[in-house]
Amino acid sequence: MAGRVLTYEEKNTWIHRLSGVTKLVFFLLWSITSMLSYDTRVLIVMFVLSLVILRASQTKWKQVGGVFQFILIFLIINILAIFLFSPDQGTTIYGTRTVLCHIAGPYDLTLEQLFYEANIILKYLTVVPAVFMFIVTTNPSELAASLNKIGVSYDICYSIAIALRYIPDVQDDYHKIRNAQEARGIEMSKKASLTERIKSTSAILFPLIFSSMDRIDVVSNAMQLRGFGKTKKRTWYSAKKPERNDYLVLGFIILFSAIALIITFHDGNRFYNPFQ
Repeated sequence: MAGRVLTYEEKNTWIHRLSGVTKLVFFLLWSITSMLSYDTRVLIVMFVLSLVILRASQTKWKQVGGVFQFILIFLIINILAIFLFSPDQGTTIYGTRTVLCHIAGPYDLTLEQLFYEANIILKYLTVVPAVFMFIVTTNPSELAASLNKIGVSYDICYSIAIALRYIPDVQDDYHKIRNAQEARGIEMSKKASLTERIKSTSAILFPLIFSSMDRIDVVSNAMQLRGFGKTKKRTWYSAKKPERNDYLVLGFIILFSAIALIITFHDGNRFYNPFQ
């Protein structure tokens, strides 16, 4: 269906040929490193590398564009909320206060706050390409089989596979609800202002959650009727053995994460401070 854009697509790239476990370990270590670090230098390097990796996976904009716009709206709301409730968080962290302009009441626009929120934006933009890469290059069945092969319970493996397969279904529901909203005269295209689009998109969340819960109930009932979990082991249709590139990627991400965290915490503070 047209709405199914962020989903696995088989291609002949070295990233697609990696084991699902390798990509999962890379994604987890990459995300953990990004979450722990507020060192701008580390985050910039990670952001550039994430774009290079996304490019190498041959992921097209039409696959991720719609989801990225939704994430961007969420990010804008998050940044505005941070400034609204903690307008001096940056000055508290960096220990200085450089006022650029006064907005209203207790709200001053400071250079430190801008730098702090720029780091938050950078953290999101560092992780998002890795998420896209993992989803569009990883076969859910192969990932589940690989995880089970290294000792992970097949209940957990199957849950991960269902979650990855479920993403396209959520996208379908989102587009159906959006089309229904537009059919009722609610403008959600680029013709509407950013504020109107944010408001209209937020209104989609509740019906999307309810439809997702209904789908979860259907899947769980179907699994129970088929006796899922009755036996301790199961066979898998697809599995992939780790190859040379898998070991190289695992070695790279472990080494990179270690170096990145050493740089971040070498002075006992994970915030890079250019103001002192």
